[in-house]
Amino acid sequence: MKKLLTAMGAFALSLALVGCGGTPNPDESGSPEPTDSGSPEAAGLYCVISDGGTFEDKAFNQSALLGAEQAKNELGVEIKPLESTKAEDYEPNITSAVNEGCNLIITVGFNLAEATKIAAEANPNVDFAIIDDNSITSSNVKPIMFDVAQAAYLGGYLAAGFSKSGIVAAYGGMAIPPVQLYFDGGYQGIQAYNKAKNADVKFLGWDPENPSDMMAVGDFTDAAKAKVIAETFINQGADIIIGSVGGGTQQAVAEHNAYYMLGDVDAYYTDEASYLPHLLSSMLKNIQPAVFQVIKDHKEGNFNNTPYIGTLANGGVGLAPYHDLEGEVSDELKAEIQKLNDDIVAGTIQVTSQFSPTA
Repeated sequence: MKKLLTAMGAFALSLALVGCGGTPNPDESGSPEPTDSGSPEAAGLYCVISDGGTFEDKAFNQSALLGAEQAKNELGVEIKPLESTKAEDYEPNITSAVNEGCNLIITVGFNLAEATKIAAEANPNVDFAIIDDNSITSSNVKPIMFDVAQAAYLGGYLAAGFSKSGIVAAYGGMAIPPVQLYFDGGYQGIQAYNKAKNADVKFLGWDPENPSDMMAVGDFTDAAKAKVIAETFINQGADIIIGSVGGGTQQAVAEHNAYYMLGDVDAYYTDEASYLPHLLSSMLKNIQPAVFQVIKDHKEGNFNNTPYIGTLANGGVGLAPYHDLEGEVSDELKAEIQKLNDDIVAGTIQVTSQFSPTA
């Protein structure tokens, strides 16, 4: 997601539902106007390096850049985006950021972990932050993580309660932990619904015993293949598809009168208007405020390598509003999801996964 997913998400975004906070969506926040902040040396230069795709992906990369642009607008820092169109761009972009004298280099995504680790080790006086990876143990690298299983748990319960066919399906871009975490949470939410209602809603595309076999496109750009996967699920009886790559799901559900849910960002503010009547909700990974906060902390001299972990409790993850389908989601189901949200925040319900981020 880098997008449910990271891509199979961003799959981030001030939204609220059932008491869950969100981030300003791209349409509302846009790209802030530049501020006269003086020289990079005086204000601080902050670099953001994308994963494959663009900073206009309406998801993961764009959300990270919006966080940096918010810092530029509100804190007066200088920012420099460096776009990666392929994996081979990661190392040169990071090297360029180091050479530019960036005070903090933010790498957007799990796939940049190896390049980030190498650069951090070679440049111990340069600070780094990486989204969706906690594999680097270094004093100059701060992980930015999101326990999206909590949001996906709510999303799975919602999908199970809304489905008329009793079949929900999911797929993503690649079988990587940030994506698998969505699937685990969604599966647990569906199972919670089945237990509460003595139901038997099926979840296609995911076997918690064999996470590496999850349904995946293989990349985050092949919309044609994604549409074929979504249509295959629909032909198997699924009326709600979780996840999309390149808009493939949206095309499929619009043609077959089904519904979809996304991860990372609220798709209501990024998708084409013709798709919105089919959008049930989005499971948010609120990247924008997380990036803003990390830059703010760094500028104020409070940088450390303790992972930031977004949860329902701190607003780092959440469930988006139902938007056009608000009137079609029953009051009973809304109340149940609110209660689940409150119980997860209180710790009464534990959403666990082998892919969950840890401090």
